[in-house]
Amino acid sequence: MMRRCVWLVVVLAWVGAAEAAPKHTQRVILVTADGLRWQELFSGIDPMLMKEKEAGMQDAPQLRDRLWSDSAVERRRRLMPFFWTQLAPRGVVLGNVRRNSPVRVTNAYRVSYPGYSEILTGRAQDDAVRGNDPIQNPVQTVLEFVRQKLSLKRPDVALFGSWATFDVIGESRPGTVFINSGFRELPAPPLSTRMDELSRLQFQVLTPWREVRHDYITFEMALEYLKSQSPRLAYIALGETDDWAHSKRYDRVLEAIEYFDRSLETLWTWVQATPGWKDATTLVITTDHGRGGNLDDWPSHGAKVAGAEQIWLAIIGPDTPGRGEAAGTPPAFQRDVAPTILDLLGIDYRQYKGVEGRPIRLD
Repeated sequence: MMRRCVWLVVVLAWVGAAEAAPKHTQRVILVTADGLRWQELFSGIDPMLMKEKEAGMQDAPQLRDRLWSDSAVERRRRLMPFFWTQLAPRGVVLGNVRRNSPVRVTNAYRVSYPGYSEILTGRAQDDAVRGNDPIQNPVQTVLEFVRQKLSLKRPDVALFGSWATFDVIGESRPGTVFINSGFRELPAPPLSTRMDELSRLQFQVLTPWREVRHDYITFEMALEYLKSQSPRLAYIALGETDDWAHSKRYDRVLEAIEYFDRSLETLWTWVQATPGWKDATTLVITTDHGRGGNLDDWPSHGAKVAGAEQIWLAIIGPDTPGRGEAAGTPPAFQRDVAPTILDLLGIDYRQYKGVEGRPIRLD
């Protein structure tokens, strides 16, 4: 009973508009892993999929043996050791359906563009963004709004994405924020020797997909940008967790999740070692949609796929208590991410016209 009461206090102000306390957060880094299921995040390798030829696991016995344990807690630690041993204890992790801490999308489509748009606009655009067609986002994104409210320069807000469609997802007015996504060369002059090297390398290490480059390129570019440009708000959008799932290669999905975890380790280690970032930066980590939960539909998502509405969310930073994995909390929603970012940066989310979500208050 006492434990449930503690969590009730933590989430008591989940909705509402109480006056925000002064924030320590000066910078926010949003990180997403496309279509990374809550099942893997909270329970590690899936016992249902790990031996199935239909899931592409027939040639991965060593991977399976390395990640398997009878304990779900141990399986998730083996799959994402840094996230669960270092990040989660320093923040709050929501979305474990089995522990009644749900996070859900509110758009009806449960595919990538509507999900990312909901993350970045704090609303479900049912009449505008219905699928993954690369149309310009019709709504001012939180990236653009933060730049406007804090009177920032264009380089101070940046998005790096593996998927090319982020060129139009990330802003309603082209050129408002710095965006590099898909197989897109960085503009001259190069920001650094390393950035120039990565820009050229992306065209040499191709993926099986025309519109999605390797997450390694995206992450390394983003990290170099953080080091050289010191943005106030940055978004790193990794994609291979979704594309390998669509290809029914569960082995590659697991390896992409492992890379995601290593990237978080590299990012957080750098943040904590860098003046101006240490103790002043909040990570917001989430995904755009869920996936199916059985052997037939785990590679899929969409309006007709049961479970594709279930996602997860982690927040780690100087304004977030170290509660770890949540249990027994009121539902949170994908539309709450943008208001939460605004709140962390000391901006009244109610000034963001049309926003439907509310800040997730964890104090």
